[in-house]
Amino acid sequence: MGDDINGLHHVGHIVRDLGEATERYRQLGFAVGTPAYPVLQGLSGGAAEPVGVANAHVYFPGDFIELVALVDAGRMPGAARPIPLRVPDDKLAGLAAAVRATAANVVTFLDRFQGVHIVIADTSDIDGLAARLTAAGVGHGGVHAVQRPVETPAGITMEPARYVEISAPGLPGRVPEGRIGFAQNAPVAVPDRHPAHPNGATGLIGCVLCVDDQALPDLTHRYSTYFGRPWGDFRQTAGAHGGTRGDLGPVGDLGGACDDLGRAVGGLVVRFRRAGVTVVGASALDGLLPGERPAGLPGFVAYAVSVRDLDATERLLRGNGVPVVRSGPGEVFVPADAALGVAVVFRQDG
Repeated sequence: MGDDINGLHHVGHIVRDLGEATERYRQLGFAVGTPAYPVLQGLSGGAAEPVGVANAHVYFPGDFIELVALVDAGRMPGAARPIPLRVPDDKLAGLAAAVRATAANVVTFLDRFQGVHIVIADTSDIDGLAARLTAAGVGHGGVHAVQRPVETPAGITMEPARYVEISAPGLPGRVPEGRIGFAQNAPVAVPDRHPAHPNGATGLIGCVLCVDDQALPDLTHRYSTYFGRPWGDFRQTAGAHGGTRGDLGPVGDLGGACDDLGRAVGGLVVRFRRAGVTVVGASALDGLLPGERPAGLPGFVAYAVSVRDLDATERLLRGNGVPVVRSGPGEVFVPADAALGVAVVFRQDG
């Protein structure tokens, strides 16, 4: 159980201004792709118009960070590219409805706070995973196939992907903390598509979900169902375990909870290692990320990337005027206030 999860596929950072976010991420030392926005032919045959959401990507070899903003021609970066959505006439109404639903969810997310509201795990068996979710009574919208635009040195290429979104009762396509799902990419031969990042980042290794202390057992049970592990396979961190303050821990095999955080967090952290998701009670967040406070509960408060040389990363950040907090051996983070609503953790690779 849980063997159909291979870590994170991507996280989505919902922002109010894509131009500002692109510049901020470059200050953080990430190579950010050219922003793009979808263009859809009018249902009545009128002129094509920008619709839905615009985005930009920070790519790594096996995963990525997505910056997402509502389409607003007045606030799109000047270099943003239009991506025409071409579909048969009989599919146009359905696509338009899906785009509107996506935009409506983004509005809801921004009404809560600017930050990470999308977490998608990677799977190599999307059909089997969907069947497992159905058998466990988890609501979802079924398996969808899409063509995702990807920027390459040769231009934009369309990459096939299939995904499943979890739906809570009364919340189509989302759960209280945001949009949670799974994706499977088809193999695509695209050479040199992953740029070198000035901050030395090599991959997306985890995210942190903060919840009210009293809600932690119920939410952990829910996520154990999503990720295919019975509740009994997890235990809250016990104070008897040793550990270091703030260490997010490596992404490894599932099995047990976050047992290297015991003294730091007082028994209020559970980590789903194969999925790369750490769940923390609100009262324990300061032990994980000193000084951080959740903007809303439940909510994703941080994500983590690995870097080749943490000292070099820290020098670059400080040189760019970005505040940095050391949270444990081999780990620093940029506070949410300086990163548009989400703490960005940099962890020494290996």
